[in-house]
Formats: sequence, C-alpha cells, structure tokens
Amino acid sequence: MATRLHVAPQVAPPTEATPPGALASETISVVLADDHVPMRRSLRLLLDGEAGVEVLAEAGDHLSVTRQVQSLQPRALVLDLRMGGALSIETIRTLSDRAPQTKIVVVSMEDNPVFAQRALTAGAAGFVAKDRADAELPQAIRAAARGEEYVSPRVAARLDALHRALTDHRLTQREVEVLRLIAFGHTSVEIARMLHLSPRTIETHRAHIHKKLGLATRAELVRYALRRGLIGA
Repeated sequence: MATRLHVAPQVAPPTEATPPGALASETISVVLADDHVPMRRSLRLLLDGEAGVEVLAEAGDHLSVTRQVQSLQPRALVLDLRMGGALSIETIRTLSDRAPQTKIVVVSMEDNPVFAQRALTAGAAGFVAKDRADAELPQAIRAAARGEEYVSPRVAARLDALHRALTDHRLTQREVEVLRLIAFGHTSVEIARMLHLSPRTIETHRAHIHKKLGLATRAELVRYALRRGLIGA
C-alpha cells in the first residue's frame, strides 16, 4: 500500500514584516512531554542534535505540560500518547483550543490507528511511532511548524485500513478497536479492562462485529484484520 501522509492547509505566506524564507530558517521552539524519564531523555538528545530545533522545557504529566505550553507558547509540543496511565486526548483537545499557536505532535509506543485517529481528530498535527522517532520525529515537527500534518507511514497505512473498515462495513471506531484486540488474542474480560467498559458491553460489540462482517469465528476475524491491514502479520 502506498505511503499516505495527512496534509493540512499550508500556513499563510510571509507578510512584509516577515521576509521570504524566514519561516524555513526560524528556530522551532519545542516543549517535550513524556512521563517515562529514559524515553524523554532519548527524545531530548535526539532533538538537541537537530539544527533549528530548541527544546524549551520538559514535562512528565498532563497538568505540567498544559502549564508549560500556556506559559512558554512554543511552536510545537511533542506529547506522549499516554501519560500517568491516561490517554492524552483531552490534553490535546484543551491545548488545541487554548494554545492554537502550538502544534502538537503525538508520539506513541503503538501504531493503533484508532488512537491515531482520535489524536488527529482532537487537534494533533502529527502522530509518530516511537520506534521510528529517530527518523521521523524531526520531520514531523518541521511539518507541523509549516502548518502541515504528518503521520508515520506505517500508521498512515493502518489509518487507511481503518477508514475502509469504517466505510465498507459500517463498523464504528469502537468496534474496530474491539476487533483489533480480539485479533491480538484478548478475551472479552481483558478487552473490557483495557477499554474501561463492562464485559457485557464488549460482548455486544463482538456480536455487532460478527453480524456486520458476516464472520462466525475468532479465526475469521483475525484473517479479516490481517487482510485489511488493521494488525501486522
């Protein structure tokens, strides 16, 4: 499948007060947020080695990152998808509203397209898999500073698969999320715990998935998810 990047409208062209080319050469200020200290240090070393990128501050929880961004008003925020056991979706939504000048690039240990879609819908400008951060994070930050969106190609391919599943079989995003977890071998009780839902709700989702896809067994669901690119082989 061809690589797909999610591109947003370009920022406005330079005005008379901003000479042509100034945006490209301007230093991009960054706040870095990750609650895993070794990972944050690794990302900091990566960004400190990038010309034209300056890390202004670091944060390890959602409250701190919100305060840092509102105080420092950086051009970009590198934000872990999950901090302190909680998803960062609400923080993305809050900062997109309160600090629209700061473009948010989400980094994640997993390439779940459902989470990527939620982050982008909440207002993130990018989504980068952490195992590709060395190659892709600087590129994503620069794209965000230009007013574009960037998604790791592997995640973008699975977003395409997600969109097809939503369109072709009218699955909901929650049903796709449950389908992926079923395909990874999790039981309904495990999925309920992971998604903070009741096992009965998960069983209802499973029934809807089987009915919509016309599939009877878990093995068939796994094959469907593999064929559609919702999970890796």
